[in-house]
Parts: sequence; C-alpha cells; structure tokens
Amino acid sequence: MRPGFARAAAVSHDGRSCKLFAGDTTIGGLQSLKRKKPEMHVPDGFINAPVSAATGVVAAAAVAVGLRGARRELAGAGAGGVAGAERTAPLAGLVAAFIFAVQMLNFPVAAGTSGHLLGGALAAILVGPYTGVLCVSVVLLMQGVLFADGGLTALGVNITDMAIVTTVVAYALFRGLVKVLPRRRRSVTVASFVAALVSVPAAAVAFTALYALGGTADVAIGKVFTAMVGVHVLIGIGEAAITALTVGAVIAVRPDLVYGARGLAKPLELRTSPLAVPAGAAAPAEGAAPADEPSRPAAASASAAPAGAFAASVAPRRSARRVWLAGLAAALVCAGGISYYASASPDGLEKVAHDQGIDAKARDHAAKDSPLADYSVKDITNPRLAGGLAGVIGVGATLAVGTGVFVVLRRRRNADSGEQPGTGSGEQQAAGSGEHQGAGAGRSSESA
Repeated sequence: MRPGFARAAAVSHDGRSCKLFAGDTTIGGLQSLKRKKPEMHVPDGFINAPVSAATGVVAAAAVAVGLRGARRELAGAGAGGVAGAERTAPLAGLVAAFIFAVQMLNFPVAAGTSGHLLGGALAAILVGPYTGVLCVSVVLLMQGVLFADGGLTALGVNITDMAIVTTVVAYALFRGLVKVLPRRRRSVTVASFVAALVSVPAAAVAFTALYALGGTADVAIGKVFTAMVGVHVLIGIGEAAITALTVGAVIAVRPDLVYGARGLAKPLELRTSPLAVPAGAAAPAEGAAPADEPSRPAAASASAAPAGAFAASVAPRRSARRVWLAGLAAALVCAGGISYYASASPDGLEKVAHDQGIDAKARDHAAKDSPLADYSVKDITNPRLAGGLAGVIGVGATLAVGTGVFVVLRRRRNADSGEQPGTGSGEQQAAGSGEHQGAGAGRSSESA
C-alpha cells in the first residue's frame, strides 16, 4: 500500500516502454516516473457477482452484529468505571486510524514480495472483537471509496476476509491462550503475537475458499492455496511483531485500556485517610476532633474526600489523553512520512494473482480518477509530498468516521440504559460511591 512511486519495472529491450506489474506505461517513449503502489485488497473482477453478493450479505450481517456487540464493549469500564468507558470510543476511532496508517507500511517478506498489517488481531485485542470488526471495516471502506484500493463490488469479500475472519480467529485463539498462560501482562503480549501470526494465513485460506466458489480465472485451486498460505505465513510474522509491540506498549502505560487485558490487572487500591470515618462507626460531634488527632478546621476535613476523589478521577483521564495523542502522532508519522520508504514490491495477494494469472480478470476501480487514488494527491508532482499528504488525509478521515461511529454507539448505549455521560448505574454507581467514601485523601497506587 505504499504511495508515491510504482514498483520496479521491467524495461523492454527497445529501451522505450516500461512494463509494470499492474500494466504497461509509456510517456513520450520514456519510462514513467510515477510509481504505482502495491495493491493490497481484492479488486473488482477476481470474484464473480453471486459470491460477491453473498459475501456482501455476510459482511452486512457481521457489521450489524458488530454494532450491537460494540455497544457492550464500549460500555466496559474496567478500573476506570464509566468514566473509563467514555474514553473507549475515541480510543476505538484511534485504533482504526492507526491500522490505516500502518497498513501503508509494506515490509519485504521474500524476493519480490511484500506484506502489510491486516489489523484484525490488533483491533480485537485492544478494543474488543465486535468493535474490532467495525474498526477494520471502517478502514476498508475509507480505502475503497477515497483511495481506490479494493473493489467496491468486492467490499463484502474484503470485509469478510480481512475484518471478520482475522478478528474471529485471532480473538478466539487469544482468549484460549490467555486462559492457560500465567495471569501476567506479559502473557497478553505473547498471546497477541501468536493470535496475530495465525490470523494472517487464516485469511489466506478464507480467500482461497472464496475463490474456489467464485473465482473468475481458470486456475488450479491447489496451486492458489499453496502459494497464498506459504507467503502469508511469512507475512504473519510481521503482523505478529507489529501487534505484539503495539499491545505491549499500551499495556506498559495503561493496561486498563486494553480490552484483552481486562480482568488480568489488579484494581486500584485506595488507601484510607486517618480522617475517614469507618463504616458503621458514629461520627464525632460537630467541631470535635478525633482523640489522637489535633483539631482541624471543619472545612479542611469536609473537602479532603472530594479533593482526593477528584484527583483520582482526573489522573486516568490525563493519562488516557496522552496515550491517545501518542497514538495519533505515531499514525501521522507512519502515514505521512515513513510510508514513502515502505517496500514497493507487490504484496502477497497481488504476487500470487500475477503468478497464477488471476490478475488478468481484474477490472478498473470505479474511483480510479479520485483525487486521492493510489494514495497520492492528484496534481502534486512531488511524490513524497503527494503520498505523505494523502496518508495524513486518510488518517484524519478514518479517525473522524471511526470516532463518530463509536461515539454514537456509546451514546445510544447510555440512552438505552438510562445513564448520563460520565455517570454509572446500579453496581457501577455503588462501586464508585464506595470507593469515594473510603478514599479519604484520595491517595491511590496501581499494582504492577
């Protein structure tokens, strides 16, 4: 998915024309300087209309189920209560934008072949499987509509393969590993690595199955299966490394923000202030001081608990904001700068399609003349600037759409449960009030 210049070309013996992987290019008898990015997603024409329509129905149903399931996941609070849940919607939007950015970083996996992040495992572990399906679906929609990457009639194929299969396989394996591994944060990182590694060849198997049902080229399915699984096992290693590093980085600073780590980290321990009144004990007379404590102004005693509670609630919010800003900065750097230096070799699917003759059936994208087609801003001649600006626009658009979707889901969850933003109900309110009553001065510490 690298923007900017196209892949290495094979110049014909007459020295005038240049045959690219995606077609022939001739500009005034000279080799074109414009390089075309490696295609990542299934284009129009690979899969026939009936199977494409069927996968479209499957994808729509999965997104509908994901919308309902994401409401519950976005309402999960962990140690931060409902206030923590309020931060999950922007975090989910950031995950979608981060996946978009990192997918632009093709890395070499073999001679003449590159790979890139799929993102299903990463999204599922960070924000939950239902929300993860929506994150990757938003990315695929933005790429297909704005950047002409992945056919519009093949959108159902791409969502089924890259959003549903990767997320379901990765999260199921992740949960199974977490149950048998020691209950430590490091186990979450290890399980993330294995789950991401397996999810990529699983997607390759799914594509092979879909092609066996509705492929438009007459090729041996056995050869397609062998080639797809073989190269995607190598790509899976890169996927696993990116996923484990990202999950490990978030766990190191805010483990409560990682959906897959919920229940593994110990909750905050609030230390009781000497001024706090034990439950069931009679309160001292107004203006009287405890026997072993000097007299204090009544106003100071009354304000101790609220001040501690306020400090305890503000600190996680500030910390979560720093995580969000750091993630956004990383996404912008990846899409706007590092992507220019990504591998220009065809990715695994594109290479297999070329070797097996499948790419002969590909059709032109309906948005091929889009101002951002091929991850390059139209009419900007500087390839580094054109590609970097397109990447930044893509991150911003994906962040806006993703955050908007998840904020709406969160608010609908509040409306359905009768909650107000920033407040809880039932057990959550009881737990919050209990913590504040026993907090006193509000000193807290998080166990490692």
